[in-house]
This record gives sequence, C-alpha cells and structure tokens, in this order.
Amino acid sequence: MEIGIFLAISESTPPETIAAQARAIEERGFHAIWVPEHVVVFEDYESQYPYAENGRLPGFGGGMMEPFTALSFLAAHTTKVRLGTSICLVPQRNPVYTAKQVADVDFLSGGRVNFGVGIGWLREEFEALQMPWPRRAQRVRDHIGVMQALWCNDVSEYDGELYKLKPCVQRPKPVQTPHPPIFFGGEGDPALRRVAEIGQGWLGASVLPEAVPERLRRLDELLGEAGRTREDVKIYLMPNQAPQPDLFPQYEDVGVEQVIHMVGGRDLDAYLSRLDRLAKMALKA
Repeated sequence: MEIGIFLAISESTPPETIAAQARAIEERGFHAIWVPEHVVVFEDYESQYPYAENGRLPGFGGGMMEPFTALSFLAAHTTKVRLGTSICLVPQRNPVYTAKQVADVDFLSGGRVNFGVGIGWLREEFEALQMPWPRRAQRVRDHIGVMQALWCNDVSEYDGELYKLKPCVQRPKPVQTPHPPIFFGGEGDPALRRVAEIGQGWLGASVLPEAVPERLRRLDELLGEAGRTREDVKIYLMPNQAPQPDLFPQYEDVGVEQVIHMVGGRDLDAYLSRLDRLAKMALKA
C-alpha cells in the first residue's frame, strides 16, 4: 500500500524548509505530496467543516498557499514523488484557468499530477469570490468537462448547462494521457457517483477501515451503472487522525491503495523525525 503526505504550506514555513520537506518526503519513499486549497479564510463563519466535531477548520488561521503555485515549487525540488491537490475547489474557480494550471504543473513535473477535486463546504469563500453556492455539484461536472476538452483536444469547445466554451486552443497539454487522474473527495453517495461516472479515483476522508467496505460496495454498484469496474478507479483515504501501526494493514485489507497523513513539527528537525517514524511504521521495505 502507498503512503502519501499531506503538506500544509503557509507563511509560517520558510521556502527553504518547504523544499527540504519535499526532498525528505521523496527520499524516504513516500508516494505523493498533497496540498490543500482555501483562497481566503475567516475569523468567523457559519459554514460547518465536515471533518471536525466543532465544525471549525483546524490549524489554518494564517491561510495557505495557492495549490498550483505550491505544487510548481514542490515539482522544482523533487523528481519522482507524485503531486496532488487535496482538494482543489473546482466550482469556485474559472475552469479555463484551472485547466491551464493543472496542465502546466503536469508539464513542468514530467507528468506527476494527481488532481483531487471537491465541491466545497465553505459558503463564505464562494461569496468572497462572487461565485454561486447553489448547484455547485453540477458546476463541478461542467467545469471538469471544460477542462477535459482543453486537455484532450487540439481545438477545444464545450457546451454545458452552466458553462459554454467557444472553440479555442490551450497549450501545453498535460504529459499524462488522456489527462491527470481526477480524484473526487467526499464520502456520500453523490461524491461516489461522481467518482463512478467521471473520476479515476476516490479521495475519501475520516473513514475508518470498518466503514470502508460498505462505501466500496456502493461505489461498485455505481460503477456498474456507469459501465465501469473497480479496476477503473483508485481508492485513496485520508484518516484525519494520528498514524496508528495497526490501521495500515487494515486499510490495505479492505482495498485502500493509498493512505494519506499529515506530518507536523515545530521545526525542520522535528518534522524529519516524525517523517522517519511514519516511514518506519508504514512503508514496506
């Protein structure tokens, strides 16, 4: 089973430390680096963060780096580790610019991008961007359609319900064909339906091993309805809790292909020490 690292990059981490962290992650044999997205954060908000009992987003009071800027920097300091968004908030973004960013980072990294996508939970962020909050699930589908057209076609166009793109040309194309794999976040049936119908992977969060089989049975049903099978998608999960040695084989036994953990540390030495402990705990020789 693969192990990925969630790297929360903010102004509190100097660039040279970020570069050292990325190199260390790669050198120790971890499989992917994942970065988050929120373009603005709020001191007070009514929206409920779905992965914390108090509904608050933990640990990001100082904000976070724009994900594709961060991934470009990480690509320049690594050679083989995969680089992913966990997650990119596609319905609050312009899809033409997002397609360009994804393709450019895939080009610069030599084809290492995993495109993790979500519909968003923070209404206030959509409002700050003057993007509609209603129908954002449908907007994800249209925006992904626009991006696939730009990635895959020499002359690209798209005629959707919520977005229309007249014939145009965008280059460079992604290195990966037909495009970087799309992982949909979310744990409910609508998210799994997006995986089954237009995704190449599921990027779930806060799902313990005992809950995975039921979700995968439902995913199998939805894949069947879409004329696909489990072989067509990858299963990645972020437990959102401290690593536990006994959980890694449990996740592997129920079909999870990559487990993603955040690694913290008050300074680089502490970070590297914790990274070493996770590598010893989870990576097979």
